[in-house]
Amino acid sequence: MRIEEHPILDFKRGREIYFYYNGKKIKAYEGETIAAALYAAGIKTLSKSLRLHRPRGFFCGIGKCSSCLMKVDGIPNVRTCITMVREGMVVEDNDMELPDKEYEGCELRKKAVDVVVVGGGPAGMNAAIEASKYARTLLIDENPRLGGQLIKQTHKFFGSRRQRAGTRGIEIAKELEREVMERGVEVLLNTSVIGYYKRSHHFLAAADKINRIVYEIEAKKIIFATGAQENMLVFEGNDLPGVYGAGGVQTLMNVYGVKPGNVGLIIGAGNVGLILAYQLLQAGVGVACIVEAMPKIGGYFVHAAKIRRCGIPIYTRHSIKRAYGDGKVEGAIIGELDENWNFVEGSEKDIKCDFICLAVGLTPSIRLIAQTGAEISFINEAGGWVALHNEYMETTKEGIYVAGDLANIEEASTAMIEGKIAGLHAAHSIKPIDDFERKIKEYMEELEIFRQGYFGERPKKAKEKILEGYYEKMGERRSS
Repeated sequence: MRIEEHPILDFKRGREIYFYYNGKKIKAYEGETIAAALYAAGIKTLSKSLRLHRPRGFFCGIGKCSSCLMKVDGIPNVRTCITMVREGMVVEDNDMELPDKEYEGCELRKKAVDVVVVGGGPAGMNAAIEASKYARTLLIDENPRLGGQLIKQTHKFFGSRRQRAGTRGIEIAKELEREVMERGVEVLLNTSVIGYYKRSHHFLAAADKINRIVYEIEAKKIIFATGAQENMLVFEGNDLPGVYGAGGVQTLMNVYGVKPGNVGLIIGAGNVGLILAYQLLQAGVGVACIVEAMPKIGGYFVHAAKIRRCGIPIYTRHSIKRAYGDGKVEGAIIGELDENWNFVEGSEKDIKCDFICLAVGLTPSIRLIAQTGAEISFINEAGGWVALHNEYMETTKEGIYVAGDLANIEEASTAMIEGKIAGLHAAHSIKPIDDFERKIKEYMEELEIFRQGYFGERPKKAKEKILEGYYEKMGERRSS
């Protein structure tokens, strides 16, 4: 299941190690997650549902669903998709019972900084870089490395040269990480923010799961860039192991070099679904077809044309009816949709595949920002519930900012610009910056350019509703 050759990626695996899964010795490599190592060994069932004990497999790959929860070294409910494998580790099926073992005490550390950025993706790294030019900045991410979604993007980005157009996402991630380090930003990896509290300053509690450290962090400003999570689609068999979110497939394949299967079915012909299809082919994995419920393809023509040249059929006005298989995906039934979104009788097609990718959009991850008391509102165009904020990315809670997919589901390029705006304004509100007006104007003009055209209509409308809601809530007039 491991990818040995790839036209773009070079998987430099770490030292060969061994761990135990339900008493069975499993080979792995340092630097990969437990879930990735299990999938490479052909183990697709990571957990079971509480009531009916149905098997569950890898889904999101970023620790935001419950499909990969397992017992690790006696500790239950460990998110194995973002937990690194270690020599001699004992992994077991999660029995959902409280453990008997005694826990060693955690070390408590206190930190006080000017700006804390939560989330090390494109928005978070840019926010940290910008803020660090003027203020003491701390960047926190629960993953083992910085980069967020960028570390799995092998395609070249569109846009302007300033936003690294023509550069692959994986390279942008490396460039931003290098800049974060050069700026002297303090970085906490493998560290989850577990609570927000308001005292004299904004206050966060965070836990380093590797080194068993609990942090009490006091900050003047906090920028949340926690991203988004994969949407699920309702159909029979959607919980079978082998039904993945598109990002989960990219994580397995492009980060850890593990094939998600042999032949896949992709649901969704937006840019993510189209790009994913090509990435699967690059990894030597077959794609049976792409299914799209809308009457036309949602992604860029250049991506769709490339996929069709590769011989992959794209069925518009179609959706998945059910997935089938004995404990894992073995195939799917798709069908045509009529104008009322009902399946057309007799239009069913049996697609032979061993995995299904859901590229059906994202939902902002608002759980942390909601703890702050910032006003949350449901805005369909933004992807769901989002925190209302102004043009500087500050929410209705003074000193609390958002950026990236948490603020509005958009492209990585706009996430990076929003991160810069949030970082710049947060620092400026602590200590005035001489050329603030010039810089903020440049960033906002860039955003305006990115939101022009057909693909910018939805996010632009979303942002207008967010700003309108913010100023209505705050009883202020929007600045021109």
